Amino acid sequence: MPQKNRTVNGVLGGLLGVVGLSAVAGLLVAASVTPVLAMTGVAGTQALTLFDKLPEKLNPITPMEQSTIYAMDPDNKPVALASFYEQNRVPVTYEQVSPVLYDAILSSEDKNFYSHGGVNLGATVSAVIDNLKGTSSRGASTISQQFVKNVLIQECEQEVDTASETYSEELRACWENATQAKGTDGIERKLQEMRYAIQIEKDYSKNDILLGYLNIANFGGTVYGIEAASRYYFSTTSDKLTVAQAATLAGIVQNPNTYRIDMVGGTYTTKDGVAHNGSEDGYADTKDRRHYVLGRMLANGKITQAQYDEADASEITPAIKQPTQGCAAAGRNGYFCQYVKSIIENDEAFGETAPERRELLRRGGLKIYTSLDYRIQNPAAEKMAEVVPANFDNKAFGAAGVSIEVGTGRILSITQNTIFSETVTGDQAYSSLVFAGDKTHGDSGGFQVGSTYKLFTLIDWLEKGHSVNEVLNGRVQTNMKFTSAACEGGGPMVANTKEIGNFGGGGGSTDSVMNFTRNSLNSGFFAMASKLDICEINKVADRMGVTLANGDKTTKENVPYDVLGPKNISPIAMANAYATVASGGKYCTPRAIDRVVGPDGEDRELPASSCTDGVISKEVAATAAYALQGVMVNGGTGTQANPFDGTPLIGKTGTHDRWSTMMIESSTRVATAVWAGRSDGGQSNIFNVWADTGYRLNEMRYPLAKAAQAAANAAYPGAAFPQADRNLTRRVLTNVPNVVGKTIDEATSELRAAGFSVSVGAAVDSDKATNIVVAQDPSGQTAGGGTVTISPSNGQGATVPDVTGQDPTAAGAALVGAGFASVDFADACTAPGAKVASTNPAANAAANKSTKISVSC
Repeated sequence: MPQKNRTVNGVLGGLLGVVGLSAVAGLLVAASVTPVLAMTGVAGTQALTLFDKLPEKLNPITPMEQSTIYAMDPDNKPVALASFYEQNRVPVTYEQVSPVLYDAILSSEDKNFYSHGGVNLGATVSAVIDNLKGTSSRGASTISQQFVKNVLIQECEQEVDTASETYSEELRACWENATQAKGTDGIERKLQEMRYAIQIEKDYSKNDILLGYLNIANFGGTVYGIEAASRYYFSTTSDKLTVAQAATLAGIVQNPNTYRIDMVGGTYTTKDGVAHNGSEDGYADTKDRRHYVLGRMLANGKITQAQYDEADASEITPAIKQPTQGCAAAGRNGYFCQYVKSIIENDEAFGETAPERRELLRRGGLKIYTSLDYRIQNPAAEKMAEVVPANFDNKAFGAAGVSIEVGTGRILSITQNTIFSETVTGDQAYSSLVFAGDKTHGDSGGFQVGSTYKLFTLIDWLEKGHSVNEVLNGRVQTNMKFTSAACEGGGPMVANTKEIGNFGGGGGSTDSVMNFTRNSLNSGFFAMASKLDICEINKVADRMGVTLANGDKTTKENVPYDVLGPKNISPIAMANAYATVASGGKYCTPRAIDRVVGPDGEDRELPASSCTDGVISKEVAATAAYALQGVMVNGGTGTQANPFDGTPLIGKTGTHDRWSTMMIESSTRVATAVWAGRSDGGQSNIFNVWADTGYRLNEMRYPLAKAAQAAANAAYPGAAFPQADRNLTRRVLTNVPNVVGKTIDEATSELRAAGFSVSVGAAVDSDKATNIVVAQDPSGQTAGGGTVTISPSNGQGATVPDVTGQDPTAAGAALVGAGFASVDFADACTAPGAKVASTNPAANAAANKSTKISVSC
């Protein structure tokens, strides 16, 4: 194994130690370079100063490294999801490389590496002369000089814009400028390499230079560095290389694109059309080079004769392991990976411009640790694969799920029914769109979220001081009045809510807000919205982090039907809104990256994120949660998605027309949203359509949400939600207008305007006209929105006059005069001086004129 400390025993090293760099530069020029320069007409003082004028400082910049996205497994160990690279390189430390590889490289490339001072003077001068004559453009001979050459190539390549139309040509120019220059350009390149090599020998240890060379060197195609080469060509790691494998790789680095062993059909073809160095000839050129390397190792005493014989006799047998870059490598985690990738490509924490951010991802060697939690992701993805076909009917039926940690905004899981692919194939089973995301993060247009949007009407209702136990007329209405006065240009609006109707076609009912929420009654929420402001309802959504998937605010347009969720919104935004309720009113921006580490091992700045308390008050949040818990139990619309594992849950279902469904539920720890429907905005019916997985398309949301939430509850046990606010759950009584004496039409209009339903009861005895209301029930105060029964006159009644104290004769005349034909006097009324004591019906009572009036004395 090579020694660790740099020595200065070589001629050049000794000179460096004695007379310093500038003196050595002069000696080099005077002793060897000047005669060569003289061949070009450069001589004398000019030759003596040329070397000193060259830059002496080389910054061995971090080579292009692949960036890797990680998730943490249940044991909190990182698991790679995907890598991104322009050059497939996996840097290793000195100890991670097998000593036999060091022996192979040094024996064949630079046996005196640990004794010279960076430059092999004789070999370099010969190379300079050959370059000048045009007979060769061969490179530097020492490892130090080769390292310099590779650093210069890398430095040039990192200046090339990956988005440039001439990208490939520019990369080739970098290589040619650093390796192929001839004539005076070649001389200057050699001098520059010498200058740099001398300097890095002062600045870095020998081991650092050797390792730097092995990490930066090209091994053919896009394979860079010894670790990537070991994995690619032999499916092993650089610390486990055999003698034959190490010698093969040491041979490849000498002429990478000729000696590479991944091209079965050969790496080059001669003018006679014969392919060489492929599987057919046993990679003959590479084998010859390996033979040379093994011979040098044997001669230098690095291997035994037996090792040499065994390795030299072996065939070259590649075990190619194709590296897969991009999120397709993440399998069923590909959409989470793609969401993270979109953050890196769009957030200024990773660069000011889009090209800078893309280059950082492919060149910057980032280690990106995400919030993905396998404890939720795996069960959710398994259920997704079980329930939803990747392509059901070629009509873009899709499904997506997302789980978010309450109180932090960390995205724990993203699942999707399709297979992740960057390539458009025409098969709808494959897609690169992240359905759970939006236009910026996942290139998705979002979906119509249906009744899950009713959350914001509920929140606004509570913020205005209304109670969830308030009773409203929740029946469908033809001309219902609304307003959006809180937005500029808004004002009164009228909507035909009967046209929208309710799920299942019901006409609605008079009921409490609690039951409207539990049963997701459209007409009930219209009744609530009619007492609020549509613009302010949408402002609640804005405040809780919900925007349209294209980035616009939900208040861009304000119409009554907004109550039912026709706007295109991402599932992530909706899940996070419910997480805000579950957290007691704290809104946290969604985030998927926990930590980013640069190639230097230092943590980088993360994308900006924040949590804000009081986005909605604790009282409103607790009361909204109280109402939303009813959705998940006792036959509420979300009951099928409840795992019933003892964890209290809030939730809401959503359906938009016949092609889009949602289910959102949340504990106090994790919120889950599932969408299933037509992913391209199509309107093909999904109701009561069966997939071959045994589920109806419109009901798939339930098992998907149930599985994800059950896993979340196991990993993040939830607690009871806070008690609802007493004021916001109070029983609300409303004054009932007194409509007695009004016509039936007048009474009906007045009662309905007050929010009551009206029922016309049977006519009752009265002397009023037959269209006059003479009785109502209830009167005074009652629950708002209830039914008031009004009773009109039958026109056949009269009022019993008060004849108390009169003599029987006068009393009888008064009763007959009032219209009562039948009057019956008690026997006592015949006594002298008798006076009337009472009547039945009683005085001032209404009675039919045919009613017999009984008189008592």
